[in-house]
Amino acid sequence: MRDVAIIGAGIHRFGRTEGVSGLKQGAAAARDALADAGVTWPDIEIAFGGSAAAGNADTMVADLGLTGLPFLNVANGCATGGSALYSAANAIRAGEADLALVVGFDKHPRGSFNPEPADWGLPDWYGATGMMLTTQFFALKLRRYMEMFGITPLTLGRVAEKAFANGALAPHAWRREPVDLETIMTSQMVNDPLTKFMFCSPSEGAVALVLASDRKARELGAKPVYVKATVVRTRPPGSFEVFSPSLDLERGPSPTVLASRAAFEAAGLGPEDVDVAQLQDTESGAEVMHMAENGFCADGEQEAWLAEGRTRIGGALPINTDGGCLACGEPIGASGLRQIYENVIQLRGQAGARQVEGARIGYSHVYGAPGLSAVTILAS
Repeated sequence: MRDVAIIGAGIHRFGRTEGVSGLKQGAAAARDALADAGVTWPDIEIAFGGSAAAGNADTMVADLGLTGLPFLNVANGCATGGSALYSAANAIRAGEADLALVVGFDKHPRGSFNPEPADWGLPDWYGATGMMLTTQFFALKLRRYMEMFGITPLTLGRVAEKAFANGALAPHAWRREPVDLETIMTSQMVNDPLTKFMFCSPSEGAVALVLASDRKARELGAKPVYVKATVVRTRPPGSFEVFSPSLDLERGPSPTVLASRAAFEAAGLGPEDVDVAQLQDTESGAEVMHMAENGFCADGEQEAWLAEGRTRIGGALPINTDGGCLACGEPIGASGLRQIYENVIQLRGQAGARQVEGARIGYSHVYGAPGLSAVTILAS
């Protein structure tokens, strides 16, 4: 098995870009990543990409150039980006290519996501109950978690406050102004206990990465960031995930727990080794729950972690240093790769005002419906 490195990273800013299609945003990110790597499109031997609402990624060859390379479309919900990276890294490890491109992009209309029950293997009655409305599902799951482990609404507000403060430091973020805690806590209630500033919004944006075998990275004289582990896992029996039609009496681990454990084992590392982490934060409660599911703390310890500022830049474990989904919004195809992009920038020491000093190990976690997770661990 060959070592895999990320040698190029490009991003098209998140938010709203009127008049520019998602595909065009993806192609722009790809060009930036190629330039960053010091290679050209004809050098790329295989590509993987995905989008939920903005077209097939492979069609961007009409823009980038018709080179005849294999280009595989990836669709895996919010974990599309992590799944595309997983595929590219394994292609390089298997010797199928020395240079690969990964790209994710999207351009969602304004308003909430509007999933159809039949698309997820569910009957119409499940949608009629309102459970296909993800804001409601997340709020119900979170409320149960809060009652079980003593998490207060103030902790949810602190997650959002941190996100907007970090987003103000990230040029690619959508929401680039801090929001004070009182405003967050007293804003419109969407689904109790989550106010409007505690939710991310569907948005637009694109990210691309150039991956290389270790041999190719050395040949190019690149300063690589190594992919120590990349893992994708789906839900086991007894997990309670997005679009789960019931809560089993006998609980099982979540797909995030499975992916995290497998990634740490593959990397030969533990949670204590991580310097900077990007965790799925579709809403404030998701970050809270995912802190424990990824092994960084025990259930309930998040209350103290947030109160003491441990997850802020400069804290013991900075989380979502570019503001995460809360500040960047969530273009589904690009969101997971944005996390990887942020960790690459952090491990290169190029994050400017949001730089985590001495960062050497970066962790990213993305979670998607109907219950799957992708975890990637990078090392400089």
